[in-house]
Amino acid sequence: MIIMRLIYILILFFLSTAFVFSQNRKEEDFDINYDESKVPVFVLPGVLELSTGTKITTPENWYAQRRPEIVSLFSNLIYGKIPVPIDPIKVTYRIENLDSDYSSAKGTKKEVIITLKNSLGEKDMRILVITPNNVKRPVPAFMIINFNTIESRGMQLNKEQDRFNNGWPIGQLLDNGFAFVSVYHEDLLSHNEVEFNNSIQSLFYGENQSFPLANEWGVLATCGYGASLALDYLETVIDIDHTKVALMGHSKLGKAALWAAARDQRFGLAISANSGCAGAALWRRKYGETLEKMCTRFPYWLCYNAQKFIGREEDLPIDQHMLLSLIAPRPVYIASSANDSWADPVGEYLSAYYASEVYQLLGKKGLQYMDTIPINKTFIEQEIGFHYRSGGHYISESDWDNFIKFATYHFK
Repeated sequence: MIIMRLIYILILFFLSTAFVFSQNRKEEDFDINYDESKVPVFVLPGVLELSTGTKITTPENWYAQRRPEIVSLFSNLIYGKIPVPIDPIKVTYRIENLDSDYSSAKGTKKEVIITLKNSLGEKDMRILVITPNNVKRPVPAFMIINFNTIESRGMQLNKEQDRFNNGWPIGQLLDNGFAFVSVYHEDLLSHNEVEFNNSIQSLFYGENQSFPLANEWGVLATCGYGASLALDYLETVIDIDHTKVALMGHSKLGKAALWAAARDQRFGLAISANSGCAGAALWRRKYGETLEKMCTRFPYWLCYNAQKFIGREEDLPIDQHMLLSLIAPRPVYIASSANDSWADPVGEYLSAYYASEVYQLLGKKGLQYMDTIPINKTFIEQEIGFHYRSGGHYISESDWDNFIKFATYHFK
């Protein structure tokens, strides 16, 4: 009898806990806006206007004045700047697991260990490099900031489909003359780093420092730094044209890819898929994921200074259309999807549209205004590429087809 009462009490406890949890989830999600009519009226900062109010009217003034100003604002207020280490870092490369008959002998695969070392410590990151065989070299490349390690099941080759198990079309990339470079996002720090004890940051600390300063790099900037390290390596090899590297990322890593390409002008092209908040979407729309939601869930994806603008996005002297403008005149492709409201596809489109002002100043073709964003229509033969497809938060086969077409058009 006592045992039955205990079981009854436990059942009631778990049921009440589940109810409270579900209610908390509803309350937590209650303040997320998915209603276009509730998007606040906002005014975007002028992308071609200096903080002093001076208008930028020439490419020379863009490069000499406005572009550096925007880079500094993003570095200090959003993503965090990469400090100069007190003790210079020595970088070395080591090749492992070379396979010249990869993907039905279409490609040559190798793993590259990149070691960073100074008196404060040592950190390794490992990249996967696959180059097509029997083609004229050097070749262009897709560099992916990746959620999967080299060993993960998703990155293993499905020989029947000539794809990775995660669906990525390695055979199609090789057939189209592209190399493939994979950069794992957690080699330099963890996915949701909050301590920064064993991260790459520890090699950059100043005297008595044990944590990034308020304006120093967070997780997204560190992921982008890993991509730049991989590009440093590509500059040392003759098989890949390091001036024609398309940097790509999805979701969190689409955010990182855009900032990396904005900061590091060596990347020839940038692609973001469903990057949303801190990626292609405008902060001021406050639709789907917001600055508050990001800083609550992932407090150090951005630099600490970004938290000062929670609920005050209109006070930011920048918005994400200005991030895309930093990639100009290099091509950039923004991929959105209809069922991914969290990433605010309308905000991604508007960001690309308002960045077009800089592309046009530099003699390139941007994105034209659309009253209604056409679904499953692609814009490829222009410097700002865009598509808005049906479906949700993933990379589809049609996405890959568009990415390859876009890179082929601009690189070849």
